[in-house]
Amino acid sequence: MAETTVTRHHTATPLRQLAARHGLTVAGARPSLPAYARKLWAYRHFIAAYANAKLVASFSTARLGQLWQVLTPLTNAAVYYLIFGIILNTRHGVDNFIAYLCTGLFVFTFTQAVVQQGTQSVISNLGLIRALHFPRACLPIAVMLTQFQTLVAAILVLIGILLASGEPITLEWLLLIPTLFLQSVFNVGLALAMARLGAKLTDLKQVIPFVMRTWMYASGVLYSVQNFEQHLPPLAATLVEANPLLIYIELARHSLMESVVLVSPVPQLWLLAVGWALLVGLGGFIYFWRGEQEYGRG
Repeated sequence: MAETTVTRHHTATPLRQLAARHGLTVAGARPSLPAYARKLWAYRHFIAAYANAKLVASFSTARLGQLWQVLTPLTNAAVYYLIFGIILNTRHGVDNFIAYLCTGLFVFTFTQAVVQQGTQSVISNLGLIRALHFPRACLPIAVMLTQFQTLVAAILVLIGILLASGEPITLEWLLLIPTLFLQSVFNVGLALAMARLGAKLTDLKQVIPFVMRTWMYASGVLYSVQNFEQHLPPLAATLVEANPLLIYIELARHSLMESVVLVSPVPQLWLLAVGWALLVGLGGFIYFWRGEQEYGRG
C-alpha cells in the first residue's frame, strides 16, 4: 500500500510540471482580471454582432418591424402624459411638462430594460454558453448595446418632441452625450451584476418589475423633483437625491431643456454621475468576473 502511494506521488509531480512547461491550464479556470478584460476586447466584434442580431430578432415577428423602436416610446409617453399629466395633474408647476416627462421616461427606460434583460442574459443563453467558449460577460454587455440602440431611436423621437414643444436648440444639447455615456457605463455594471444574481436566483426576474416600478417613482420621472423636498424628511430627501437614475435624468433634462428645476447644483450632479458610473461599472464587472467559472454549470 505504501509503495503504491509513493508511486502515485512521483507520477503526479511530473504531470504538473509537464503541463506548466507547455502552458496548459485547468479547463474553465477563471483568468486574471486584466486577462479577462483583454479577452472581452478581443470579442468586441462578436458582442456587437450579437447585440445587432438580438435587436433585429426582437422585432422580426412584428408587422411594422423596427418602426416599433419609434412607436413604443411615443405610446409610453402618451399614456403617462394622459394619466399623470392630465388626470392626476402632476404637470402643475412644471414648465413644458411633456418634454420633462419624455426626457425622464426615455432615460429611465434605458436602464429599466437593461436590468430586466440583463437579469436573464445568462440563464436564457445556457445552450450558447455550454456550446461555445467565450467570456460570459459578452452576454450582459450585448444587452446594454442592444438597449442603447433602442435609446438612440427614442432620442430621435425626443428631439422631435422638444422642438414641437418649443425648446430651442442650444450647445448644451451636446452635454447629453457624456450623460448617456456615463449612464451606459453604469448600466453595463448593473447588467453584469444582475446577470450573476439572475444565474443564481432564477426567481429574481419575477421581482425585478416591482423593484423597477418603485425605482421609477423615486427617480422623479412622472412629476416634479421638488415633491421630494416638500414631502420627505430631510434625510430621506437626501438619499433620494443621490439616486443614480435621478441624477442621470436630471442631467439629461438640464442638457435639453432651457428652464428646469434641479434637485442639486449641476457640478454636484456631474460628480455624482461619474462616481456612480465608476462604482457600479467597475464593481459589477469584478462581481461578474468572480463568478465566471459558475455560469452554465449544474
